[in-house]
Amino acid sequence: MNPEIVKLARRFRISVLSHGQIDLPQGLSNEEYLLSIFREEALAREERAVRERLKQARFPSYKGFEEFDCDFQKGVTKEQLDLLAKLEWLDALFNLILIGPPGTGKTHIALAVGNKAARDGYNVAFHTMDNLIHILKTQDISSKSKYRMQWLRKCDLIIIDEMGYLPVSKTEANFFFSLISELYESTSVIITSNKGFDGWAEILGDPILTTALLDRITHRCQVLSLTDESYRLANRKNIFKN
Repeated sequence: MNPEIVKLARRFRISVLSHGQIDLPQGLSNEEYLLSIFREEALAREERAVRERLKQARFPSYKGFEEFDCDFQKGVTKEQLDLLAKLEWLDALFNLILIGPPGTGKTHIALAVGNKAARDGYNVAFHTMDNLIHILKTQDISSKSKYRMQWLRKCDLIIIDEMGYLPVSKTEANFFFSLISELYESTSVIITSNKGFDGWAEILGDPILTTALLDRITHRCQVLSLTDESYRLANRKNIFKN
């Protein structure tokens, strides 16, 4: 390839030409050739954007809707999962609350939504409640937390995992309420918790604040209660074979 083309491609950040190699069909007209280059560049940029969104999301692992066992977990149907996977509810700024004991699939569903959303062009963030509280508390003194807050404010979806597993102080509860208030009607939120709404006042230590929080979160919200046996316990692997 002409060195000047490569040089200009790098200058204008046309990545598919910047390395001097591109595999296109033979016999194309000038217009078809140019269109093919633009299509290749558009595809390359989208792939990079997906990788960046997945990196920023900080998912602990990949979980998909296809892996969820609705025959085992009766608290959600295949039809409901299909509706969640369409992601139309994100555009309508709905929230999703997943409540149930450990091992019932709450985080699996949250991650399945998050992974699908990030691949479909939505900005997503995943944090445990404990980690999120740490970010909120340190955003004024930590550059990492400040940077992370900047990303959170750009997000279309924020997933908050394991609410209720660790105690929250009154100051931390106020930080959390301020974030939810800021996100209200601008960003969708998924929360997983091992406690029902009647236990959230105990988690946050303030019944009045909890009522105000729930008022915002549940304004547009789907609640799923997953109360069956733990999938991990039922399918645990043993060192010793029986």
